[in-house]
Amino acid sequence: MPRVISFVLYIAGDTVRSQRAIANLRRIGEERFAGRYKLSIIDVHADPASAERDRILTTPTLIKQAPGAARRVTGDLTDFNQVLLALSLASEGDA
Repeated sequence: MPRVISFVLYIAGDTVRSQRAIANLRRIGEERFAGRYKLSIIDVHADPASAERDRILTTPTLIKQAPGAARRVTGDLTDFNQVLLALSLASEGDA
C-alpha cells in the first residue's frame, strides 16, 4: 500500500504568496505523489496557538509530518526539486 504523505502548510492570510504556496503544494502532491498526500492549511492569523506550538517564524512554512522525521521548508514552494530535497522526499515522488 502506498504511503500517504502528511503536510501542514502555515500561511498568513489570503495573500498572493499564500495562494501561490497552496497551488504549488497541490501541484507537487498531484504530479509527484499521485494524490497520495494529506494537506492541512493553517492561517497563523486565525490560529496563532498552532503557529506558536510549531515555532512558525515566517510564512509560508510547510511541514512534512509523515512519513519519517518531520521536516520543514519556507517560501512559496516554487522550486519543486528544492522542496522535495528539503523535505527528504526526492525519491518518494519517483516511486
